[in-house]
Amino acid sequence: MASFNKVILMGGITRDPEMKQAASGVKVADLSLAISEQWKDKSGESQESTCYVDVVVWNRQAELCCQYLTKGSQVLVEGRLQLDKWENPQGEKRSRLRVQASRVQFLSSGKRAEGSGATGSGSSPATQSQSVPAPASPDIDDMGDEDDLPF
Repeated sequence: MASFNKVILMGGITRDPEMKQAASGVKVADLSLAISEQWKDKSGESQESTCYVDVVVWNRQAELCCQYLTKGSQVLVEGRLQLDKWENPQGEKRSRLRVQASRVQFLSSGKRAEGSGATGSGSSPATQSQSVPAPASPDIDDMGDEDDLPF
């Protein structure tokens, strides 16, 4: 049976990235991403829903995330879903689903590296990619009544 595991998300960082180092010396950063969706319900009222997603980033990319991203930074994350399972000290089985990032693209300027000597005219990874074209998709308001949808 074929399978496919790819995730692409765009949203805002909900807290400053946290850096950890594994026993092997590999650097790992944990990010929390908020992805908001806005729409109008049948009565015309604006509605909003936010999905919070945990993201794990490895190696040099983890260092760059911690160096340049702060709460509120906008990012595009590409990766795959990963299910983590463990047992807590009370013997209860726990699990969580998160995204293991293969690529994090910075969409907004973040903090500057301390001691980097960067000035306003310098180019940091946080400012190299200011925008990503959004994929073309129909506006929900243009789709008509929910009963007309094919699914």
